[in-house]
Amino acid sequence: MKRQDSEIFHERSSCKKSFVTGENFKSQDCLGVHKIETDERIEYVFRVWAPNALEVFLVGDFNEWEDTLPMLCDKETGIWEITTNLPNEMDLYKFHVTQQNGRKIMKIDPFSKIFEKRPGNASRVYTQEEKKWKDGLYRGRNKRTNHLKRPLNIYEVHTSSFKHHKNGNPYTFKELTEELIPYLLKMNYTHVEFMPLMEHPLDQSWGYQLIGYFALCSYYGTPEEFQEFVEVCHLNNIGVIVDWVPGHFCVNDDALAYYDGTPQFEYVDPQRAENRRWGSINFDLGRPEVQSFLISSILYWVETFHIDGIRVDAVSSMIYRNYDDGPFTLNHEGGYTNLEGYYFLQKLNAVMKNEHPEVMMIAEESSSETKVTGTIEDSLGFDYKWNMGWMNDILRFYEMDPLFRGDNFTLMTFSFMYMMEERFILPLSHDEVVHGKKSLMHKMWGDRYKQFAQLRNLYTYLITHPGKKLLFMGSEWGQFLEWKFNEQLEWVDLEDDMNEKMQHFTSELNRFYRESSCLWELEETRETIEIIDADNRDETVLSFIRQGKKKKDFYIVVLNMTPVERKDFQIGVPYEGIYEEVWNTEMEEFGGTWAKHNEPCETENNEFKQFEHSIETTVPALGAIILKPVDIRINRKK
Repeated sequence: MKRQDSEIFHERSSCKKSFVTGENFKSQDCLGVHKIETDERIEYVFRVWAPNALEVFLVGDFNEWEDTLPMLCDKETGIWEITTNLPNEMDLYKFHVTQQNGRKIMKIDPFSKIFEKRPGNASRVYTQEEKKWKDGLYRGRNKRTNHLKRPLNIYEVHTSSFKHHKNGNPYTFKELTEELIPYLLKMNYTHVEFMPLMEHPLDQSWGYQLIGYFALCSYYGTPEEFQEFVEVCHLNNIGVIVDWVPGHFCVNDDALAYYDGTPQFEYVDPQRAENRRWGSINFDLGRPEVQSFLISSILYWVETFHIDGIRVDAVSSMIYRNYDDGPFTLNHEGGYTNLEGYYFLQKLNAVMKNEHPEVMMIAEESSSETKVTGTIEDSLGFDYKWNMGWMNDILRFYEMDPLFRGDNFTLMTFSFMYMMEERFILPLSHDEVVHGKKSLMHKMWGDRYKQFAQLRNLYTYLITHPGKKLLFMGSEWGQFLEWKFNEQLEWVDLEDDMNEKMQHFTSELNRFYRESSCLWELEETRETIEIIDADNRDETVLSFIRQGKKKKDFYIVVLNMTPVERKDFQIGVPYEGIYEEVWNTEMEEFGGTWAKHNEPCETENNEFKQFEHSIETTVPALGAIILKPVDIRINRKK
């Protein structure tokens, strides 16, 4: 039945009012362009928020880009509107805005779902059809189970540099469905994480300088193709995570910046609006309309594309006034906290947990002053935080000559002191393999053989250390060259036997992690790990236990950080019995020299630190081994 005009008017009015009060989290359903179908004809309504503009015209393919379609302003909300039957689907359009100072400028539609391909950035008239999804089983399982108690091993991807065609064009999501998903399955990853997929004008920003917060970058294909990609991922039990940038946006004059000629999306204070470090503009996170805009954006991606997790970029820049380069002002309480950013993130996480509690909220945050993960009452409310401290310490250690590693052993072990203060993801990300930092492979000390040996050692430590895991593309086979955003990965490396074996190693290590419940099911508790020896500076060998729910479900992890094989090496163990080696980084199939595993070890009644029993085995040079109990006697009084 056709709705009455009064009903439609009331709905529109309510939608616009809730947008300006910061309570409209589906604001893309109100602003932007929307098709109206009646029995007589098809019309489109366009709406744009520009409260201080003097006038706004709708211009596009349908009116020769002339100022023939003036929009009317709702003075209460600052939202301009026009309804017209001139456009057709996929026509290009912009808003011709007369700014407060009289300057006329063409502006994009901030709520556009599709943009034209670069170098242009006009919006397209586009009506998104509702998809009939087939991933209900996967999503239902996610809602019923707790991701905190499941394995989480992420493959980080920069979409436009994963693979290229011969003409240099990157694969679209239609092609990535055929190429990337089988690769994720082969490599045994649980999730894929994409650096920002939203519309951006320049590849050099890696996608972190956005103009379109509701639009898949046209470079990567259509929204429908990305929906199909996510669906096929889910049908293969692979989760999808997307980077999102709510702190700052692109400075381009025809995009969001000073949209109506006054501070609109940005802070009024020019010092706070300017992001010097990244050459961008900071959102005014305390403004209600900006909160409606950003929270609508994140919910749109989750609901339209069935995204399983959101990685929120640059959280430190949002919560600290002194994070950026250059001068800053203290808040009204005399502190460094950016209160608007702090409370916005709490609001964001509260809304997400209310709407989609199964979606993982991940913070890229580098400080330790603010609690990031946990409940809204005692933190920012995120599920996970990238452990940048672990990453920095570990890479510094592995780059070091082994002669000096003993004196710097705390770089390997310091994370044990704070690993339970937050819920962490251990990231070996894109940021560590660019700008002259060298690839992970190139960071490793020594000749090529030793570099591969240490890379296997490092990844074993990554997998066995408490915390979820993330590895950037190309690192899984030890790409030697740094990542280049404008070129595809060095797939030619895999013609080399050592690189191919390294790739096989990573795949098998990922499988080992997924099948080993003791590496993830108690991860939130101190019981998940017991240190055997973190003080062996002379031999530079680290050993610890990873414990599962059942007493007999545990691993003994031993990492040798020197190029010296340790024979008859003593390791304290919790129970009397027999222990079997189940992982050795120096096996021939992985590129090492060992043809077979160490023989099973039987305990001796030799005390070792807090343990009444110990075993002896051989630990390979620059290698790591993992042992599990196969026949032990547990004292029930313990």
